[in-house]
Amino acid sequence: MQEFEIQSMTCGGCASRVTQAIRKLDAQAKIEIDVPARKVRVETGEDRANVAAALAEAGYPPR
Repeated sequence: MQEFEIQSMTCGGCASRVTQAIRKLDAQAKIEIDVPARKVRVETGEDRANVAAALAEAGYPPR
């Protein structure tokens, strides 16, 4: 399980776009989002760098 902190994720709309970005990379990924904590947990076969790049490309760069 990979965990990312995304400071720019502030609402449900942001969470939806984050989910879409991850799903484009891996449609089978398991995604848990905690908007108040601004955290995303992802279970995927993709490596961390690819997931981080997909998030950044969508406008939600992780810390």
